[in-house]
Amino acid sequence: MTYDVAVVGSGFSAIALTINLLRQLGPERSIAIIGDDPGFGRGTAYRSEFYLHRLNVPAARMSAFPDQPDDFLNWLKEKGRKPIGDYFAARGDYGLYLRDRLASLIRKRDDRVAVDFIKAKATACMMPGEADVEFHLDNDTVLRAKHVALCLGVGNAEMPIASDLVPQKMQHRIIQNPWRLGWLSSIKPDDDICILGSGLTMIDQVLSLRSHGHRGKIHVISRRGLIPHAHATIKPEPVEPRLPAESREISEILAGFRSQVREGADWRGLMDGLRHRTQYLWQELNDAQRSRFMRHALAWWNIHRHRLAPPVWSRFRPLIEDGTVTVHAGFIREIREADGRIGIRFRKRGTPETHEIAVDWIVNCTGMERAGIAHSPLLQQMCETSVIGMDRLGLGVSVDARSRICCPDGTVRQRLYAVGALTAGQFWEITAVPDIRNQAKQVAEEIAGELTGGAELGHRQSA
Repeated sequence: MTYDVAVVGSGFSAIALTINLLRQLGPERSIAIIGDDPGFGRGTAYRSEFYLHRLNVPAARMSAFPDQPDDFLNWLKEKGRKPIGDYFAARGDYGLYLRDRLASLIRKRDDRVAVDFIKAKATACMMPGEADVEFHLDNDTVLRAKHVALCLGVGNAEMPIASDLVPQKMQHRIIQNPWRLGWLSSIKPDDDICILGSGLTMIDQVLSLRSHGHRGKIHVISRRGLIPHAHATIKPEPVEPRLPAESREISEILAGFRSQVREGADWRGLMDGLRHRTQYLWQELNDAQRSRFMRHALAWWNIHRHRLAPPVWSRFRPLIEDGTVTVHAGFIREIREADGRIGIRFRKRGTPETHEIAVDWIVNCTGMERAGIAHSPLLQQMCETSVIGMDRLGLGVSVDARSRICCPDGTVRQRLYAVGALTAGQFWEITAVPDIRNQAKQVAEEIAGELTGGAELGHRQSA
């Protein structure tokens, strides 16, 4: 079976591209969507049904369609929500919105592209000739497509200590993936917990614990001990950053930002003013400058750029103030058994001093891996067979400015694309909805243009 387009993935990148392809392609075309996640389009981020798991971007900027900026707001109103001002919607609501919009496009059966959802996982990719790309699926079938978009997102980051250094009898008390919320039912109200990682995932899980009746002590350990800032209750106006005229050294860029803040600029407004220039600025940096940014500035970038919704901060802040949550900056040295509990020994940042705590559970909230391929056997196979090349700094796969996959030797794969976090090496700022929806629209337009210029049609699988 051969399709005009194969979309590989099940998260937001996949649904954003599919929605745009449905709007771009005619009824003579065919799309296969390959993924084994039953919650197509919602992914990890938008599957949560807990009301305090909020978007960290105001609803007014979360439309799935760049040309219909109020679409999500209108959907919220239709569902009886009241998105007043800078309203931060529940992530579960956003997942439902995406499913509704996809369903409404698919219901237009008379004049839309043919779509097949293939509930399977692609295990290998071959390019036997110039015409088609061939995928081997875990249901023992083979699928071919003329154009392909990899929308596989990223996986969970590993714990900051090798798993073989953790005593076997303690393994069952380590939650490797906190988004499988069934683990919460195992927690007793007075259990002490250590969360590894101090970003947005940590805050989500702390609030989930409290809502499930947990009242024990929560320790948080991360290398720098930084937690995300909150959005202002009243949004400041964006401030245009003054970038150095002839330099892109990270230290000089940061010095300019600090100077503007000292002069009275609101730092949140400054970050918002930088928003539309971030991708272009990243592309002006050389590899050495990008590497320095990731080593020395990334942690501060994350807490200023990826901020908390005010309602979430208002729930979390008292837990810090009353000592329920204690944040440690340090490096884990050992995890051991300690009288039936878990003993964690860590070195405090900036000192040779070590400290030890005893807890009942460890929860891995180090977030998502930085656009790696360790989570995907398919991507690993494609890399090993030189179908795709890797970004030089390990930030996902190598793509050009049009999101086309590049081979290890730099050759562009004309009909093989990547969308979303996998393209961070080229675009950096490509994990938030506003960026991915624009990229998805551009890639859909590219594919539609190429198909319009070609005469041969793909053949869809019988439904």
